[in-house]
Amino acid sequence: MKEDLLYFIWKTSYFTFNGQTTTDGELVEVIHPGEFNSDSGPDFFNAKIRIGNTIWAGNVEFHINSSDWLNHNHQADSAYDNVILHVVVNNDKLVENSKGRAIPTLKIKYPDALEWNLMRLTSSGKWIPCEESFTSFDSFTQRMWLECLLVERLEQKTKYVFELVDSAQGSWEEAFYQSVARSFGLKANALPFELLAKAIPLKVLAKHKDNLFQIEALLFGQSGLLLEVESADSYTSALLKEYQYLQHKFNLTPIQTHLWKFLRMRPTAFPTIRIAQFAKLIHSSTSLFSKIIEINDDKEIVKLFQVHTSEYWENHYIFDKKSASIEKRIGKDTISIIAINSLVPFIFAYGINKGNSSLKSKATKLLESLKPEINSITKGFENLGVKPESAYDTQALIQLKTCYCDPKKCLYCHLGAKLLLKSIEIP
Repeated sequence: MKEDLLYFIWKTSYFTFNGQTTTDGELVEVIHPGEFNSDSGPDFFNAKIRIGNTIWAGNVEFHINSSDWLNHNHQADSAYDNVILHVVVNNDKLVENSKGRAIPTLKIKYPDALEWNLMRLTSSGKWIPCEESFTSFDSFTQRMWLECLLVERLEQKTKYVFELVDSAQGSWEEAFYQSVARSFGLKANALPFELLAKAIPLKVLAKHKDNLFQIEALLFGQSGLLLEVESADSYTSALLKEYQYLQHKFNLTPIQTHLWKFLRMRPTAFPTIRIAQFAKLIHSSTSLFSKIIEINDDKEIVKLFQVHTSEYWENHYIFDKKSASIEKRIGKDTISIIAINSLVPFIFAYGINKGNSSLKSKATKLLESLKPEINSITKGFENLGVKPESAYDTQALIQLKTCYCDPKKCLYCHLGAKLLLKSIEIP
């Protein structure tokens, strides 16, 4: 049995501890279980517990065996001196803190069915552990949990945004440019696109913003794709010449070409086309991040991002090989992905950074205005009877599947916890 089950019992049904006694025979009453600590140190902070006739405030530590306290060397760690209760399954050793004070110990009692039902749930082998019971959850319970999951997902993405901003020396514009570039690559070419953006800083592109040809030269040159063209037409030759001049001027080093993926991709999604579209976005927009902060709905996003390529790429998919002429404009589905993966997280993170709750609300409302994503996860939930209405729903479902269902963290899932408590008739 893992300690996670003890945490679950303590958090969700601590009232069942009332009436139990410590190993010294003193009655225990849990007034407040405290706050779970996922970092180093005691498992729960700021608990409030009555032991005998005394009310204690402090931390609580959990182990399967009380001797684990010694195995983890807590007796020599002053961080555990404020532990007011040691909760264990097996009391096989008396333990003390670093000051030599004995720690009150509670040998936990809980229904055996709880551990059995958890084991059965997490070893079901189903697409999600509670697949057979998923439809039994009422819509209100599902909705409340999905709202929590959506905020959790945005907060996770916020950490990545702050890391980008830090690496960009505090520049939100530069960090946003890198994030949008990654999103342009979709799943297959996300990494090379991100590396490309880092290899050609926005401030360099800004010096040539009014010249689309020079922006293309910089991006295609830094991508490495331009340097591998074997036979060049007039456009490609001129592009290469321009790049070589700019490369020397700014001391640029291209990324590795082998990172780009063309295989099994629709021609309109070739990295060459995406780079051409990205070049047009840089050329046609000024202070892009500032504009994003002012955006209010999906229509404004489409208007800003639905750019097309330069004339050469209207009848080319790769260098020096003509094809039927067609305007290659970024599709609404791709724009939606860019909005979900870059725009929304940056608006939300900027709201946190500035202490602006209206920006955070705008981020979630933008998700509500975007169409639901279609992927293996959303299709899986649709098979279970869940019909997402927007990207707000699909992002929450992706968070549920990847962070709770796949790693079998049913104890930390509101739906899983409800199912387990119901199985042992705890309301």
